[in-house]
Amino acid sequence: MDELEHKFEVEVKTAEKSQKLSEQAKDELRTSGMMDEKGKIKLKGVSPKMLKRMKQEFVDCPVLKSEIGFIQCFVCPNFQSRVIGKVLCKGALLK
Repeated sequence: MDELEHKFEVEVKTAEKSQKLSEQAKDELRTSGMMDEKGKIKLKGVSPKMLKRMKQEFVDCPVLKSEIGFIQCFVCPNFQSRVIGKVLCKGALLK
């Protein structure tokens, strides 16, 4: 199997508390149908237990040059794949 083209391999880190989503990320989740009107996240194929764990994870985003929650990274157009504690990122500039 061919390896996915990516520019960055970013390590996924865990925090004690859930990471807050930015308003921009919330808007993207609502428009794509991954968050309901009440603010509850519903990702297809992701169990509630895994979603809870994802809320406590974050990455040092090489594109935004800041720490962001993993869910924000997961819905980013640059997100390629997650493999053994690392995220494969395309590294393209965001609009």
